Amino acid sequence: MKLKVFHSHRGPTPIKIYRHGDRSPVSTFPTNTIKEDVWPQGYGQLTTLGMQQQYKLGEYIKKRYEGFLSDTYKRKEIYVQSTDYDRTIMSAEANLAGLFPPTCSETWNQKIRWQPIPVHTVPRSMEKLLYYPIQGCPKFYQLLKETFGSREVQGELKGHMRFLTKLASHMGYDLKTLLDVNNHKLWNVYDTLLIQKIHKHPVPYWAGHHTMERLKNILAFSLNAIFGVHKREEKSRLQGGLLVKDILDKMTQATQSTDGRKMLMYSAHDITLVALQVALNVFKVKLPPYAACHFFELYKEDNGEYTIKMYYQTTTSTPPQALILPGCSAACPLQKFKELVSPVITNDWQKECNNVGGHK
Repeated sequence: MKLKVFHSHRGPTPIKIYRHGDRSPVSTFPTNTIKEDVWPQGYGQLTTLGMQQQYKLGEYIKKRYEGFLSDTYKRKEIYVQSTDYDRTIMSAEANLAGLFPPTCSETWNQKIRWQPIPVHTVPRSMEKLLYYPIQGCPKFYQLLKETFGSREVQGELKGHMRFLTKLASHMGYDLKTLLDVNNHKLWNVYDTLLIQKIHKHPVPYWAGHHTMERLKNILAFSLNAIFGVHKREEKSRLQGGLLVKDILDKMTQATQSTDGRKMLMYSAHDITLVALQVALNVFKVKLPPYAACHFFELYKEDNGEYTIKMYYQTTTSTPPQALILPGCSAACPLQKFKELVSPVITNDWQKECNNVGGHK
């Protein structure tokens, strides 16, 4: 994710949050013939394709903010934070390689067109900003249970039961195990098959285009249900709303700051983007691809007012899509933005998390 703030009408100050690049599967399923030893670095690791994707994203960012962000790396201008996973840390590094290739004065080795730039992390056990769902929140899991027992979710899943029962048998799972939202089995199977196709490894006969498309749609609906659908605002207060609050706090600070900070980047996951976009009520119920990037740009208008624009980029080959916060315009006044998202902002996360059976 990246954050930037522009202090003029012509330039934006952005905050960016992106998914890591292409990686190896995080696991497999019982009947799969492709095992972990096929992947050079094992499960869940960034591939060379993933590095290329992030490098291109870094190049795109450099071009987009040309004239605002310095051509050379300046530590006061940018802050990069990643979750504590190899693939997100490496994605941030590859992105920065595209964003800040060393100039003549920065070159320290003629054979390497790269320079080291800091990427900050916090231990996974302390992560409450960039990886979701955040653990240790009983209220959220109570709401999650309600959600998957609701008429809307059950009605949607009922239409897929025959398909999923057959699929479970092919995968080597019983249906209950496959549908347990807490163990991510269904997601991991789709993810594994998709990656094997991308990297031209064999896939089972039953994993054809129709099956994969249907699986993708089921998973997009399920991810939406985890964070939204039922009591969206209440769940978002306990999950993606924490990231919304952080972004607004950083942007508010940027309107008053004189420290030279121009960009904040967050290297994270697909589920980070989903939790964020559900909290903002702009999620399109589509799985975020590798290197997908959601960014916020803060503008200071000619009249002195600050506005926020949001964009979502799924590929560097086409322009990013503008996202409009419901109830506001494309250039949303900062104060109005804060008011509109206030229902998903909590001031005491732990207290609300422990309020099982009660109301916020």
